[in-house]
Amino acid sequence: MPNSTTQIIQPFALTAACLFLALPFAQTAAQTTYPTKPIRMIVPLAAGSAVDNAARIVTQKMAQNMGQSIVIENIAGAAGAIGADRVAKSAPDGYTIGGFNDSIMTMLPNLQSKMGWDIVKDFEPVSLVATVEWGLVVNNDAPFRSAGDVIAAAKAAPGKLNYGSGGNGSPQHIAAALFGSSAGIQMTHVPYKGATQAAVGVAGGDVPMAFQGLATVNSLIKAGKLRLIGVTTPKPLAQFPDVPTVSTSGLPGFEFNSWFAVMAPSGTPKEIVSRLNAEIVKALADPDVRANLIAQGLTPRGSSAAELGAATNDQLARYARLIKQAGITAE
Repeated sequence: MPNSTTQIIQPFALTAACLFLALPFAQTAAQTTYPTKPIRMIVPLAAGSAVDNAARIVTQKMAQNMGQSIVIENIAGAAGAIGADRVAKSAPDGYTIGGFNDSIMTMLPNLQSKMGWDIVKDFEPVSLVATVEWGLVVNNDAPFRSAGDVIAAAKAAPGKLNYGSGGNGSPQHIAAALFGSSAGIQMTHVPYKGATQAAVGVAGGDVPMAFQGLATVNSLIKAGKLRLIGVTTPKPLAQFPDVPTVSTSGLPGFEFNSWFAVMAPSGTPKEIVSRLNAEIVKALADPDVRANLIAQGLTPRGSSAAELGAATNDQLARYARLIKQAGITAE
């Protein structure tokens, strides 16, 4: 295992100003008639997860703007592979789309050889929605006050410190495994059936700690049921100004984030992809939507379909290297 720290680079850096540049709709007949019925967005993760929270915030505004409801359907299991399979096999007509995190898009393909779908061949990129800021959370009774405390405890008793995750190959699993690899420590992975369940497991004391997207654990932190001891961003976050970064409190250089994007089944007409992209970007430009996302621990982004496709390919290659380097397996 390497002892060097690992940095996950955010694949997009669009500012609010960039969002407004992407607002004009392509003037096509398909865009003026679509949609004529409700749209279903499959989120292959549990309700209450970071992606689920972001999806509900953004699609509510999209539905208002488009004049059609967008129904969120949570199909959790197998770290997102089951729900993604449902999207891949849906009719490519724009009425079934997927709200995916980068784990489904770029981590799972590097961990599982047989999934029944290919993220590049079986999906059409639509748009990045947001990046999810992450942190290290612990049970209130845990003795840890910093990332350095976690590292010290793990070094004192190799393999005895447990951490929770949303499942084998989930972002929580990857983040903790990279943290352990970078720090040169051994911890024991306890997979749950979703990020929300893992957060509840930490709050209930079943496991002492977990890396989590802040959108998933924000309410538990505010309710005093979880303690946030470090954020994995380069700098402290405005909503948690007193919480240090993991990099400055135990593991220099360590950063981690994830992202939420919308994908459609392969073969979805370009005009419909373009309409969906424009509506996502329009929703992300709304001040209330942006404020709600930020309050949940997310950073609004937005992108073109081509930018999302390029970033997916780049992240696939990056995770292939990092997962091999850290010795991470789907167990």
